[in-house]
Formats: sequence, structure tokens, C-alpha cells
Amino acid sequence: MNPVIGLDISKGRSDGQAFLDKNQPFGKGFQFDHTQEGFVTFLHKIQEVERESGRTPVIILEATGHYHLPVTDFLEQHELTFIVLNPLISYQARKVTLRKVKTDQSDAYKLAALYYKEEFEPFKKRNVQLLNIRALAREHDAITKMYVQTQLRFQAILDQVFPGYEQVFTDL
Repeated sequence: MNPVIGLDISKGRSDGQAFLDKNQPFGKGFQFDHTQEGFVTFLHKIQEVERESGRTPVIILEATGHYHLPVTDFLEQHELTFIVLNPLISYQARKVTLRKVKTDQSDAYKLAALYYKEEFEPFKKRNVQLLNIRALAREHDAITKMYVQTQLRFQAILDQVFPGYEQVFTDL
């Protein structure tokens, strides 16, 4: 058996669907909150799937801004294997189906089913320095864009208030 649990992450809550193997969903979908009690419930679900299949399930989920971070932190603390998908990949997979059903439960089901169709790499924790550099680069980019926008607004106002400014102050 090759068990997997698909998770659809929302703000403060996740919906999940377990599979024991391809085309073998395990029970009904489930939900848990991103609280200590909710994560204990999720851990019990993981252990239930493990008892039934004989293997620890892989967890598959979408990167959802910062909402998925408490879940990935929990999975790392418990040394569980998990896959974080780019939302574009899962969106492409959802487009293939004829039905346009969009619920958190169906998304969790589709993520788990997608695990059996593709080869995915398990998540590798990124180095803290790399994450800090990424955050600083994004902040620098945002400040640079604000600076350019401010210059453009200033130039537009100056053109309205003082037409011909460039000819009077050519050496500035």
C-alpha cells in the first residue's frame, strides 16, 4: 500500500482526505483546526491510516500564502514526509475534470488523487538565511516600486504646477 493524505489548507482550518492506495479512499473526509487540539486530531488520523495500511502516509498540500505554515511546522516537528505543491500545478490538475465542483473537501480529495498521477519531491526545509534573504529582497523590491511611483507622481504634479520647469532649472 502507498497511503497519502491530501490537505486543503484554509485560514485556521484544513480539510483532508486519506487514501490507502490509488483509487482507495479511506473513510470520509475530515477537518481539523490549526490549534493544538486540532493538530492532535490530525495526528490521530495519520496514525489511523498508518495502522490500516502498515505505512506512514505522505501528506500532500498546496502552498497557500502563510496559511500552510502552521501545518508544515507541525509535520516537520513530527518528522512526517510531506509535499508542498505550487497552486498552479494543482489548478491544472483540477481543470482536467469535467465537473466544476469546488469545495474544500473535493480539493483535498483531488490533491490526494494527484499524488498517484505524478512524481513529486518531498518538501525540503529551507535554510533560515535563505528565507531572510528572500524576505529582504521582496522588501527591497516593494520599496523600490514605491520610490519610482513617488517620483512619477511628483513629476506629474510639478508639470501641472510649474510647466517648463526643465527649461528653467536645466542644471539640477
